[in-house]
Amino acid sequence: MNGFTAALSLLGVVALAIVGVYGAGWALRFPSESLVAAPFGSGLEPVEHAVSRFHVRWYTITMLFLAFDMEMVFMYPWTLVISAMGPSAVIEMFVFLAILLAGVIYAWREGALRWT
Repeated sequence: MNGFTAALSLLGVVALAIVGVYGAGWALRFPSESLVAAPFGSGLEPVEHAVSRFHVRWYTITMLFLAFDMEMVFMYPWTLVISAMGPSAVIEMFVFLAILLAGVIYAWREGALRWT
């Protein structure tokens, strides 16, 4: 058996497996009754639709959260190599933190964190 025949037979086996899984899922599925509204937040009755629009202030908070997530992504490896890198690693990290702090101060000053 050459390589092309082996690859083609493997592709056929994978295709049959995928078709079998989809067929089993179709045969064993439960009938679905669509719900008009279901609880989506802590089990409380919803007051609006689950996919309704969010207020624009949530996007600012999300961006701040992602910025601080990225900070943690960079700080963990930094703590592992700080002794090998020396003082330049400390200076670089404090410059990075200063840039993030400047962004938070700017957002605060512009009122992005105000809820009223």
